[in-house]
Amino acid sequence: MLTLTFLVKTLIDLYIMVLLLRIWMQWTRCDFYNPFSQFIVKITQPVIGPLRRVIPALGPLDSASLLLAFILAMIKFPLLMLIEMHVLILDPIYLLVGLLTLLKAAGELVFWVVIIRSLLSWISQGRSPMDVVLYQLSEPLMYPIRRILPAMGGIDFSAMVVILILYALNYLGMDLFPGIWYRL
Repeated sequence: MLTLTFLVKTLIDLYIMVLLLRIWMQWTRCDFYNPFSQFIVKITQPVIGPLRRVIPALGPLDSASLLLAFILAMIKFPLLMLIEMHVLILDPIYLLVGLLTLLKAAGELVFWVVIIRSLLSWISQGRSPMDVVLYQLSEPLMYPIRRILPAMGGIDFSAMVVILILYALNYLGMDLFPGIWYRL
């Protein structure tokens, strides 16, 4: 059962992250002609396309993607309980669990975008199409920190500060929701 739990949790988490990445890319007005952006759109379009006909966008926010990510986050916990304990419990508390799952997934997404951008800055040095998208996504988070803490000796510490903030927020989530945060 642990293998099935791992697979279901990983697939749901990855798709939630891809949906959140699509929302984030639209919000930051990333270049959608970029190959990486095209991949994100193509992997989400079969589900989001029909959903957009029913649910309109709210300004720059892709509400169809956000609703689908929230629904997936909301059904993830009961589905995992069904797999692990063979019990299906439907409770309104899963609305809060879904919101917490979205918040944690958004934090993990920011973490991985900053880490991958930092690693690619050493390897490809801006020549990869993925560099452009990662720059457009992470720069609004890193620029304010860079204004306060400038590069020292040619080393940019803004990525480390963003990651430390994410770690602090993750520990705050563990303190506020100790029984459930690690399972999200």
